Amino acid sequence: MSKQKVNYTEENIISLDWKEHIRLRPGMYIGKLGDGAAADDGIYVLLKEVLDNSIDEYVMGFGREIVVNMEKDGRIEVRDYGRGIPLGKVVECVSKINTGGKYDSKAFKKSVGLNGVGTKAVNALSRRFVVKSVRDGKMKVAEFERGEKVKEHRLAKTSEPNGTAVIFWPDDEIFGDYRFRKEFIEDQLWNYAYLNAGLKIRFNGKLIHSRHGLRDLLERKTSSEQLRYPIIHLKGQDVEVALTHGQHYGEQYYSFVNGQYTTQGGTHLNAFKEALVKTVREFYNKNYDARDVRASVIAAVSVRVEDPVFESQTKTKLGSVDMGPEGPSIRAFMTDFLKRELDNFLHKNKEVAQALQKRILQSERERKEIAGIKKLANQRAKKANLHNKKLRDCRIHFNDGSRSSKEEDRLRTTIFITEGDSASGSITKARDVQTQAVFSLRGKPLNCYGLTRKVVYQNEEFNLLQHALNIEDGLDGLRYNRVVIATDADVDGMHIRLLLLTFFLQFFPDLVREGHLYILETPLFRVRDKQQTFYCYNESEKEEAVKNLKGKAEITRFKGLGEISPSEFGDFIGENIRLEPVLLRENTKLDEVLAYYMGKNTPARQTFIIENLKLEAAAAL
Repeated sequence: MSKQKVNYTEENIISLDWKEHIRLRPGMYIGKLGDGAAADDGIYVLLKEVLDNSIDEYVMGFGREIVVNMEKDGRIEVRDYGRGIPLGKVVECVSKINTGGKYDSKAFKKSVGLNGVGTKAVNALSRRFVVKSVRDGKMKVAEFERGEKVKEHRLAKTSEPNGTAVIFWPDDEIFGDYRFRKEFIEDQLWNYAYLNAGLKIRFNGKLIHSRHGLRDLLERKTSSEQLRYPIIHLKGQDVEVALTHGQHYGEQYYSFVNGQYTTQGGTHLNAFKEALVKTVREFYNKNYDARDVRASVIAAVSVRVEDPVFESQTKTKLGSVDMGPEGPSIRAFMTDFLKRELDNFLHKNKEVAQALQKRILQSERERKEIAGIKKLANQRAKKANLHNKKLRDCRIHFNDGSRSSKEEDRLRTTIFITEGDSASGSITKARDVQTQAVFSLRGKPLNCYGLTRKVVYQNEEFNLLQHALNIEDGLDGLRYNRVVIATDADVDGMHIRLLLLTFFLQFFPDLVREGHLYILETPLFRVRDKQQTFYCYNESEKEEAVKNLKGKAEITRFKGLGEISPSEFGDFIGENIRLEPVLLRENTKLDEVLAYYMGKNTPARQTFIIENLKLEAAAAL
């Protein structure tokens, strides 16, 4: 087949200005876009970029309070009380690429935002952006629309205290019908508070404040009844660690670099894991298996370094790191710190040391008990993976190296867990084979509430699912960023959804905590006439569609996913996909929730059903 020749001349070379490039390739600057349904969607990255500047002011010793307000019209306002942007450079700092005060390491030694892009990206990706700087009784204000300056106010006198205010509305041309979720912003702000003990953040009037740093973080995110021993809290120069062990399966980490929540970890977290195992082995003089030391661990780690190198603009994973011009490697730094501080703590607190060892020995016994079952199950899974009829895989995966796949593609990777062949067939035909995979269940999965990890290996379907996700040994190798439960919107579908939620919450709660688990929303109704078709997700949308059509509308009620044709399904799992995140709130008592919904017929559940039972009178014959 002959190839068509295409001319390549000077006319093919295009130069974009800063804002055009950011708007054309937003993924390079803020990762994925999204509509606010996930905690790592782009609108929250915009907020983070603004907040980072305010936090850096606080870290440098200027300003003790930050005010954040979220309005219903999609507006966010951030006001700090630092030094304020130098008045002569206000416009340049938010609209001229590679302009900022953080290139001079004397002013901002250990800052997150070192590339001069942050607020420029916010400006370019906002339909409206306002910046105000106050310095010593003078105020400068500039207004922008989609990165274009529309008004620069004259320098004016003011009685306001020093600081910077940024107000922005994310651009609906970029983010579509977005919506800020209050709970995601609160979590974001709490992380800033934990990492900057003493800082006061006011969010829509609510005070967010931490006195004890990372210790407060673990106390807020875990129930005291689930802890095997009191939280160990260690602080040093440029490093802070809080750790304990719980009753759950898996490992749970919260890692930070220069105040940035590195959700994907990196070299600093790997160094902590290695140092923890090494220190524990030396303290007990036992060569414990690393898996047993780290099993059920709950830890928060924060380091401050010079010139951190992240693997992407969104800064969720730390690459190379420098502890300073003459400093040690991050591995040596973390090992020395834990060897000194954790070793001293365990020597001084014998009861904690005994409880820690008891947890390690329990993990060791449990691991050995299921070793034979695990080996056999993994052999079966390995054979099945060669011809796994349950899994229709995609080509790009979340755990691909950053060089082999674009980050924006890796973030889009999704696996749909469906019930039966008919539903999986429709999704398989409609999906994007690059980034979307399908795993088909056979009937209803086992209710695994109250069972041990052994059942994951004994149950072939569960074992194949954990191998498809690659989460047997933690989330480091997770193959899909979004794990989506896609079941019918009927009683059986809801039951399967609950059984899958129980499976993940019981054995892989970190998958939920890290925001990877979702519920797929599919339309309940199709309302159409000869000219128009509307897909409606609830009764109110159906009524609105009927009203819009005015004439006689044909209404179809979808009872199952298999009834939706592949051509229709493409609209529901493409750019307009509706996903409801499964959120595990910090104050959720997971054991109590699972016991209530998935335990034996508990009196509490029986009472609730009886008290809320609704009887409809039979129609007269």
